[in-house]
Amino acid sequence: MTQPLAETLTHLRVGNQTFLIKFYQENRDLFARWARRQHQLQPAVAHELLRTVLVEFYDQVADGRLTKLPPDLRAHVYGMAAQNLQTTTDESDVLPAAESGRRRRLLGLFTQLTADCQQVLMFFYFRGYNFEKVAGKMGFANATVARLQKSGCLRRLYDLHLRAQLAADPASGGA
Repeated sequence: MTQPLAETLTHLRVGNQTFLIKFYQENRDLFARWARRQHQLQPAVAHELLRTVLVEFYDQVADGRLTKLPPDLRAHVYGMAAQNLQTTTDESDVLPAAESGRRRRLLGLFTQLTADCQQVLMFFYFRGYNFEKVAGKMGFANATVARLQKSGCLRRLYDLHLRAQLAADPASGGA
C-alpha cells in the first residue's frame, strides 16, 4: 500500500480493484478477530461483512461521494462495518411482527424478479440513485430507458404481489 493516495483513487475510479483486493487479503483475519471481539460474529460472517463494506467503499469512490482516501483506511472501513451492523440491528429490533412478515413476503416476491430488475430497483430505491446514474450503472442508453425499466420492474413486482394475494385468499379475487 505504498502507492500514492491520489493514484489509488484514480485506479479505483476507473475500475481497477487491485487495491481493495489486496486490502481485503491483508486485513480479513484482523477484521474477523475485531468482529468476533466487538460484535460476536463468526469469521465467515465477518468476511462477508468486510466484502460488503469494501463494495460500498468502492461505490462511494466510483460515484464521487468519496473524493480523498481517509488518513486511516482500516479505521474508516471498521467504522463503516460497525455502522452497517448497527443499522441492521436497529431495523430488526424496531419492526413489528406484521411489518416483518410483510417484508419477508415482499423479499420472497422480489427474488422472483430477473436479476436486472432486482438491480434496477435496488439502485433506485435502496441506494437512492437517480435515473442518469441507474442508466450508467446498468448500461442503458439514457435516463428515460432507466425510468421505463424501473417502471416495468415495479409493475412486475406489483403483479407478483397481486397474484400472491389471490392465491392466499381466492374469495377476494373476483371483487
